[in-house]
Amino acid sequence: MHKTVGKLRGWRGRNNSSSPALTPHVTTRIRVRAPELKGRRWLNTGGRELSLAELRGKIVLLDFWTFCCVNCLHVLDELRELEERFADVLVVVGVHSPKFVHEADPAAVEAAVERYAVHHPVLDDPELTTWDAYAARAWPTLVVIDPRGYVVAQMSGEGHAHGLSVLVEELLAEHGDTVRRGDGPYVAPPEPTTSLRFPGKVVALPGGTFLVSDTAHHQLVELEADLATERRRIGTGERGLVDGAAARFAEPQGLLVLPAGRADYDVVVADSVNHALRGVRLADGHVTTLAGTGTQLRERVEPGGTAAELSTPWDVAWWGGRVVVAMAGSHQLWTFDPATGAVAVLAGTTNEGLRDGPVADAFFAQPSGLATSGDGANEVLWIADSETSALRSLEAAPAVGAAVTTAVGTGLFDFGFVDGTDALLQHPLGVAALPDGSVAIADTYNGAVRRYDPQRRTVSTLARDLREPSDVLVDGNTLVIVESAAHRLLRIPIPASTQVSAGAHQVRRPRTDLAPGPLELRIAFTPPTGQHLDTRFGDPTSLTVAAEPPSLLAAGAGTAQGLTRTLVLAADGPTEGVLQVSVAAAACDEGGGTFAACHRYQQDWGIPVRLVDGAPAELELDLRAVT
Repeated sequence: MHKTVGKLRGWRGRNNSSSPALTPHVTTRIRVRAPELKGRRWLNTGGRELSLAELRGKIVLLDFWTFCCVNCLHVLDELRELEERFADVLVVVGVHSPKFVHEADPAAVEAAVERYAVHHPVLDDPELTTWDAYAARAWPTLVVIDPRGYVVAQMSGEGHAHGLSVLVEELLAEHGDTVRRGDGPYVAPPEPTTSLRFPGKVVALPGGTFLVSDTAHHQLVELEADLATERRRIGTGERGLVDGAAARFAEPQGLLVLPAGRADYDVVVADSVNHALRGVRLADGHVTTLAGTGTQLRERVEPGGTAAELSTPWDVAWWGGRVVVAMAGSHQLWTFDPATGAVAVLAGTTNEGLRDGPVADAFFAQPSGLATSGDGANEVLWIADSETSALRSLEAAPAVGAAVTTAVGTGLFDFGFVDGTDALLQHPLGVAALPDGSVAIADTYNGAVRRYDPQRRTVSTLARDLREPSDVLVDGNTLVIVESAAHRLLRIPIPASTQVSAGAHQVRRPRTDLAPGPLELRIAFTPPTGQHLDTRFGDPTSLTVAAEPPSLLAAGAGTAQGLTRTLVLAADGPTEGVLQVSVAAAACDEGGGTFAACHRYQQDWGIPVRLVDGAPAELELDLRAVT
C-alpha cells in the first residue's frame, strides 16, 4: 500500500476543537533520533548557532511556520502560555519555512519575528532543509523531541496547546533523571525605537486627521494630516482585552468609521488576536467590546449562521447597510449589525481556497482587506484574499442572490508580479476604491501598489519598492499608504500606471505520482486519548474533494460523509494538477453520555499530483499526524 508521507508543501493544516481538552495521541514506534537543525542562520540567539546536542536534557518543541499563515500565527499565541509555564525545561524553536518568495527575504523574516513577538530562537530555513529532514507536510507542524534527542510526537494544525502540556508533563515524569533545568538559549533582540511599529490599517476621520492601527504597539494612533504628528493614542499599549478609557488591544488591524447615527460609538476595530470587534467613541477614546469573547472560534459556522466567538478578524467595511468583517482565521466574510450586536456568516464555507459562486459555496483564503465601490444596488465589496494572492468581489444581485467572483488570481499556489490581463499578485492585504471606479491594491509581498481596471480587466502598477504595504486609502488626488515594515504612512499621487512583469511563481513542493483511473482515497483518523467517534446520530465525518483543473477528476468530486472514497483520475485529461481534499470529523469525550463535549477536527490539503502509468492507485492522508 502506498502511503503519502512525503513533503506536500503548499497546503494548510487546521485542527479545530471546541474545547481545550485535547491530548496528542502518541503511538509507540521505533524511536527515531531527531535530525540536526540546519538553515541559513539563527535569530533570537544573540548571533549563536544552536545544535540539538547542546539542547540535550531539554524538551524541545519545533514549530514549523511561515509568517503569511494565519494558522501559524494562532499557534504562536497558543504556545505563549506553554513557554511561560515550562520555561526552565522546555525550549521552543521556530523553524521558519517560507511559502512565498518574499518570505525567504532575510529582512522580512527578521521583521516577522519582531512583528509577532516571537520570544524563542528561530531557525531561518529558506531552502526548507530542516522542513524536509522532518518530513513536515503542513503549515503549521509541531514536533516534540525528548531530553535524550528522540522524536516522540508530530502533529499538524492548531489547537494542540492542552495536549502538548500533558505530553510535557509525561516526558518530565519519564525523563526526570536526565532533564536539565535552567534558562534556555533565547536572547532578546534590541528594543525598537520607531513611533509606529508595524502599522496595519488607516481611516480618515472627520476634521482631516487619520486613525491608524499601531498593530505591534497594541494601540490606535490619531495622526495629523502630515501623517507623522501624533494627536493622541488610544489604548495603554499593553496586550490584552480591556474596555474603558484605559483600554487594551491585541494586534488591532482593520478600522471603519460608521455612518453617523448608527451607534453610540464612532469607529469599529478588528482586534485580530483578541478575536473581537471593538467600538471606539472618538469624543473621549472610550472603548467597548462589540463582539467576540477573546477566545478563538473553532467551530465550523455555515453562511447565515451565528456564533459568540470570532476567529482573527482582519478588516472591516460598510456594505449593504451593515459592517462586513474579513474573518481571516476561518476564511470567511461575516457581518455585524451595530443596532443589535448580532454577527453572522455572510460568505465562505471555512474551506481554504479559491472558488467562486454563491456565498454559501465560495472558498476564501485569509481575506485581509475590504473596500466598497458604487452605491445602492450597484455597490460592490472588494476583497484582498491574501493566501490566494487574489482580488475578489462580492456583488448583491437581487435576481440570483449574492455571488463571489475573482478579478485577479488563480489559486493558493500561484503568485507573482505581472501586469496586464494575466496579472499576478503576491499576498495582498489591502484594497481601496479609486474615484474612476478602478481598485487600488496593497500588493504586500511585492512591495507595490497595483491598480485593477474592471472595464479592461487589466492590472497596472502605481508604486514599487515599498516595504510591505498593508493598506491604501484615497485622500483627494493622493493615496495614503500604510508602509507596514517601514513603520510609517506616506502619500503618493494617483498617477498613470506603468507596466510590470517581474515573473510568475508557484509554491515549491514536490508532486505526488498517481496512476490515472480509479484512486482509493483514505483518511486516517484516530481520536485523541479519552475521545471516540460518536455514531449515535449518524456518521460524524465529512470529506470534500475537488481538483484544479476540475477536468483532472473524472469522478468522485463533491462533499459526502465518510473518510474513504473512490476517485477516478481522468486518463484523457491533464497529466498534472492539484488535488484538493478537505476532511472534518467530530469526536466526543468518553463517558459523557448524551451531554459529552464534542470536538471538531479539520484539515485541508492541496496536493500537487502527476498522472503516471504504473504509479500507486492509493492515497492515504492523516487527519492528525503522529510519530
